[in-house]
Amino acid sequence: MAAKSCHTVDIPKMEEMSEKEIKAIIRITRDAGHHSVMEHASFTFSIEDVSRALTHQLVRHRLASYSQQSQRYVNLEPLEYVTPPTVAGKKEAMEKYREVMEYLEKSYHELVEMGIPLEDARYILPNATHTNIVVTMNARELWNFFTLRTCMKAQWEIRALAYIMLRQVRDVAPTLFEGAGPACLQGPCPEGERECAERVRRGLRGVKR
Repeated sequence: MAAKSCHTVDIPKMEEMSEKEIKAIIRITRDAGHHSVMEHASFTFSIEDVSRALTHQLVRHRLASYSQQSQRYVNLEPLEYVTPPTVAGKKEAMEKYREVMEYLEKSYHELVEMGIPLEDARYILPNATHTNIVVTMNARELWNFFTLRTCMKAQWEIRALAYIMLRQVRDVAPTLFEGAGPACLQGPCPEGERECAERVRRGLRGVKR
């Protein structure tokens, strides 16, 4: 509707537009680079049990709204955390990882019991700590997010999140997100010649188009 209003005297009414016309306009404006109209469509996600390491990367996408679980007010008992697959796959590494997490959890609760405010006790919490966050992005920013974060160069956790988000938006707005994904599926790879495009295609096969 926003795209069509740029070329009509009156703002068009959605009920007067057929599904075929809507899809055609979306494809024309998207492929022509008239992406400002995509900012009128927004999507909200409730994201749970991801690491603080992930959300530190996520909030770098500045054209979005975020509401994150506060470590200043939430007592993290028990301390739950994300374990990277590279750590989980090695027994010795996993034992060391768990040992450190248990020590940090014990120390965190001891500080709280000493009367240290949560906002100060949290300073010893690791990046792996679970967090929840509500995110709202418009469609234009989501395209940029998917381009960067579904790339095989993105860290594994945020890449996994990006694929889930891509599947969900394609369920509700398939035409708007046709072709969304890493840069290598849209043109030359900005990272240089790499052999990861097929791995990306395999990952996208489960994504509804």
